[in-house]
Amino acid sequence: QVQLIESGGGLVQAGGSLRLSCAASGRTFNTFRTYAMAWFRHTPMKEREFVIARSWRDDKTYYADSVKGRFTISRDNDKSTVYLQMNNLKPEDTAVYYCALERFGIAGMTWPEYDYWGQGTQVTVSS
Repeated sequence: QVQLIESGGGLVQAGGSLRLSCAASGRTFNTFRTYAMAWFRHTPMKEREFVIARSWRDDKTYYADSVKGRFTISRDNDKSTVYLQMNNLKPEDTAVYYCALERFGIAGMTWPEYDYWGQGTQVTVSS
């Protein structure tokens, strides 16, 4: 089993930045580096919308068009943590953000492809 805990959410003005963290624990020793990681977000209007994903196995990153050029994903394998850097935030980025883990290192853009999920962290962007 793997547990994911997100942090770093909060209230920010439009144009500002936030960095979300997602720490993995459980059966991640020496394996975290092989997983694909992603971020999704949920709003009442767009349930579980894909944001960004990265497969380090084949060095590919996938972006939602709405965040391309503003959001990046990175990881610290020693800390079993993945980060979502969000710049130039817009009010439409307001959502609960979830990190997700795929065990076989294959990143995808749909939520059923992921095996584990965090509890979510709220991001609110004011105009």
